[in-house]
Amino acid sequence: MNNQNKTQQELIEELEKLQQEHYLLISSEKKHSDELVIANKKLAFQNQEKENRAAELIIANKELVFQNQEKENRAAELIIANKELIFQNVEKEKRASELVTANIELAFQNNEKTIRENELKKMEEIKHFNSFFVDRELRMIEIKKEINELAAKLGEKKRYNW
Repeated sequence: MNNQNKTQQELIEELEKLQQEHYLLISSEKKHSDELVIANKKLAFQNQEKENRAAELIIANKELVFQNQEKENRAAELIIANKELIFQNVEKEKRASELVTANIELAFQNNEKTIRENELKKMEEIKHFNSFFVDRELRMIEIKKEINELAAKLGEKKRYNW
C-alpha cells in the first residue's frame, strides 16, 4: 500500500534506482564472471603447466633410473676389472719372482761356465806343456838311442839303459 501512495514520479525514480542497482549487480556479476573466467583460464594454464612439468619429471625420473642402472652396471664392470687387475698383479709378482730366481740361476751358471772355461784353459795349457814335455822326452829317448848307437860303433858300452 505504500506503493499505492507513491507518485508516479517516485515510482519512476525508484524503478530507475532499482534498474541502476540491477545494472550494477549485473555489471558486478559480469565483472566477477569475467574475473572467474580469467582465473579459470589461469588455473587451467597453471594446471597444464603442472601436468607438463609432471610429465617432464616423469621422463627425468625414468632417465635417472636408467642412468643409475647404467652406473650400477659400470660399477659391476669396474669391480670385475679390479679383480682381474688384482689377479694380473699377483701373476706379475709370481713371474717377477720366477725371473729373480732364473737370474740367480743364470748368474750361477755363468759363474760355473767361467770356472769351467778357466779350467779348460788350464787343461789346454797342461796339455800343451804335456805335449811339449812328451815330445822332449821322446826326443831325449831318440838322442839316447843315437848316443848308444854311436857308442856301439865306437866300441864303447851303452851309456843309457831303459
